[in-house]
Amino acid sequence: MRRAQASKDTDPLRHTASEDTNDSKFALQKFFFSCNMPNFTGNFTNKFAQPPWRVALWSLAYSLVLVVALFGNLVVIWIILAHRRMRTVTNYFLLNLAVSDVSMAAFNTLVNFVYAARGEWYFGSAYCKFHNFFPVAAVFASIYSMTAIAVDRYMAIIHPLKPRFSATVTKVVIVCVWGAAVVLALPLCFYSTTTTVPLRTLCHVAWPRRADDAFMYHIIVAFLVYILPLVVMGITYTIVGITLWGSGIPGHSSENYLEHLQAKRKVVKMMVLVVLTFALCWLPYHVYFIVTGLNRRLMKWQHIQQVYLSVLWLAMSSTMYNPIIYCCLNSRFRAGFKRAFCWCPFVHLSDLDKLELKMTRFHPTRQSSLFTVTRLDSCADLHTHSSRRKSSTTSRHGSLVSQSRHVTRTSLNGSLHGSTANNSVN
Repeated sequence: MRRAQASKDTDPLRHTASEDTNDSKFALQKFFFSCNMPNFTGNFTNKFAQPPWRVALWSLAYSLVLVVALFGNLVVIWIILAHRRMRTVTNYFLLNLAVSDVSMAAFNTLVNFVYAARGEWYFGSAYCKFHNFFPVAAVFASIYSMTAIAVDRYMAIIHPLKPRFSATVTKVVIVCVWGAAVVLALPLCFYSTTTTVPLRTLCHVAWPRRADDAFMYHIIVAFLVYILPLVVMGITYTIVGITLWGSGIPGHSSENYLEHLQAKRKVVKMMVLVVLTFALCWLPYHVYFIVTGLNRRLMKWQHIQQVYLSVLWLAMSSTMYNPIIYCCLNSRFRAGFKRAFCWCPFVHLSDLDKLELKMTRFHPTRQSSLFTVTRLDSCADLHTHSSRRKSSTTSRHGSLVSQSRHVTRTSLNGSLHGSTANNSVN
């Protein structure tokens, strides 16, 4: 019996198979950043062990994601909060998106890599629950912030005369999004636990019905966090794109029509690129878990660890691309990044960049950079202001003419009365 037990513990494949048949061990981080894979178990002398040079390369790759995501999203948060001109309804959703990305990068990226590469949990039971719970909530908040922006763009361009999101409604929507995210991710927190096996500790989700619950939960979350919002955004941006590049903006008749049309197109292009980047980064991750859930033998493949590390890196890298997109495609965010990094010798902050983030009125000769002047109400305000000036000038001119006519009429009447009186006296 002892000899059989010893051979079982030293054989990675047999040890892996025994974990697959066990409820609490097969579900080891089966979903969202929970990195127990059969290829990660066993001692470090088995065929799944990585050479030092490969570990170093993966460390550099994940460190790049961590650094760029942290600094980029923190600068985005600073740009929006520190400049009143950037505090628009749409930018509040971008702020929420940046907060979720920087939080996931800070709390999960490095931990995911360590657990995926080493196959051992070093961070305690409490952080195990948070580690499983938070990424799902953060991704939910990110994707539905983008969905809210898509709906906002749809309402602004297709139905410009209908009521829009106010600042209060925007904050309520953000709170509701995070509330729904917490509810969706709560089962992961509830069932997460740590298990001590020979030579290591594992963090996993102990589902009641073994792997069936894990696979079904991933299908539900993939639909709610990936498929459904992407379909909604695909429909809204398709309609918006046909309108902007086809028939034109409904109800838009300002003198700067072409200028506003180009500004709206730039905004839509930027947001479509953000959505496509998110979709491409997370597609392999969802496909990986669905395929391995349907065919569990793939978990014993020799190169599955490298596949998982690649898929995980691509998913984690989604947190670092948005600040780069904002900086490249938006002049106000670009000015904000220049101001944040003006201490660098190769960064030049011009006077035009300084004016980009100041609270100014609408400039008819300059194209809007972001959402503030891409709305119909800005054009309507400008048109109304000019109309009021014209009407006030006309009214003043009319009053002066009427007054002059009244004075003339009064003087004529006075002359007539005076001549009549003189005649009567004579």
